[in-house]
Amino acid sequence: MSRLMRPRPGERSRKRAVRALFIRHGAERTPEGRSLRLLREWLSPLQRTQFAKKGYFEVVGSDTGKQYRIYPGTMLNVCEIDEKGRPRLGLCFRTMGELPIGDVMLAQKIALENCESSVLEVAKSSVPDVFMFRRGRLLG
Repeated sequence: MSRLMRPRPGERSRKRAVRALFIRHGAERTPEGRSLRLLREWLSPLQRTQFAKKGYFEVVGSDTGKQYRIYPGTMLNVCEIDEKGRPRLGLCFRTMGELPIGDVMLAQKIALENCESSVLEVAKSSVPDVFMFRRGRLLG
């Protein structure tokens, strides 16, 4: 017998939550999903919150103490930010080979936090425009 009645209060939100849980569980079985899970495990609590709410996270360079923002992506996704939190300089550097997005972002985080001067030697810099560092889909 099919149910043609209105859902009870709260039933619809429970169904949505269960559906989201199934989607997330299935997504974490893919290389992309596993890489994002690993990235979240390596983020500090503040970075994890930033990534979940804003779609990016910030790191502090090991040599200069400058702030960098890492957006989802594998290239042209890192920028130096000024004291007001605005993108000042775009940086392009990435890993060799094809890796899932979370692995690339984790490598960028570790590189900036541990060997910033080496990163700056190889990174190509650019002046960011309005569309370069805008909020995309949330991955965290």
